[in-house]
Amino acid sequence: MSTSHQPAKRNKAADDTIARLGSTYFAWVNEHPDAAATFRHALHELMRDAGVQFDRVDARVKSWTSLKEKARKTRADDTLLYPDPWHDIKDILGARITVLHSTEIPAVQRLLADQFEVLRSVDKAEETRVAGGFGYGSHHLVVRVEEQSEGLEDYAGQVFEVQIRTVLQHAWAEFEHDIRYKRASEKLDPQVDRAFTLAAGLIELADQQFDQIATLADPQERVNTDVDAEISPETLPGILTVLLGSQFPLSRAGDYRFLTELLRAHGIEVVSEVAELTNPADIEAVSNTLNYPFMPGQVRIMDDLLLNRFGNEHIEKTWDAGNRPGVRRKRLTSRLALLRGE
Repeated sequence: MSTSHQPAKRNKAADDTIARLGSTYFAWVNEHPDAAATFRHALHELMRDAGVQFDRVDARVKSWTSLKEKARKTRADDTLLYPDPWHDIKDILGARITVLHSTEIPAVQRLLADQFEVLRSVDKAEETRVAGGFGYGSHHLVVRVEEQSEGLEDYAGQVFEVQIRTVLQHAWAEFEHDIRYKRASEKLDPQVDRAFTLAAGLIELADQQFDQIATLADPQERVNTDVDAEISPETLPGILTVLLGSQFPLSRAGDYRFLTELLRAHGIEVVSEVAELTNPADIEAVSNTLNYPFMPGQVRIMDDLLLNRFGNEHIEKTWDAGNRPGVRRKRLTSRLALLRGE
């Protein structure tokens, strides 16, 4: 008789688990209404400051419908796959970083490892290759926010998942998810599987070609370093490479427009004025004082050199530059306090 009641008991236990999960989930969401935007911006700023080349950063909080569906998954013996779903499911809060070619992925991984505690790292693309097939390709990292994680101080201890993939891998994954999973109730033509496998193989080949192009292309084009030459977003990468050497990596191409705006706010418009700002003594002082948890890119180190030189004037003139002025003012103020030993 006891056996006949076991499924009912298990269902009751599962319902209780889901109910507790719902209470925890909605309490957390209400307490952190801007979590997705905060993580997206913090990761975007981290990538930009470190000079890592990337396409875009996205973040989301898993919907209750999706979380509940995942939490109800069971093993063969009908027990819950996630007995403590709030802690066992690692992608309730998730982020995705897309890069233009796969040679950038290791740099993203190293940066995340420097900024967060890495709990798990899985290369889905390698798993697929080892299995002798073509298909989903992405690097999944489960990480924990640490107290020194800039921009995420209020989330210290929070665990979240980061997916890193190329733009081509992302396009394949999104389309397959739309076709295969969102239409799970429909019977798909077997040719769909064949077409997806063929597309995955072509994408892997295209990614390899992009990697080769990136290796062959010379990022350091000839630039005019004449002291009276005017700076521009197009010439700044080369100018700074000459002035700074290889110590600080190139930033994203689009970020040099932002840097040009910062420089011009202080009347810095020609190469000689940029060269004066990048003197070795100031670079060493700023680097030692701020004690970067990563190697800053050209744009970040220049922003900090401007802050070191002009202090509060730099904050007042540039706090509204970029897409989150309120956050920028706060961060610049914190950095200036460190630079001034306050």
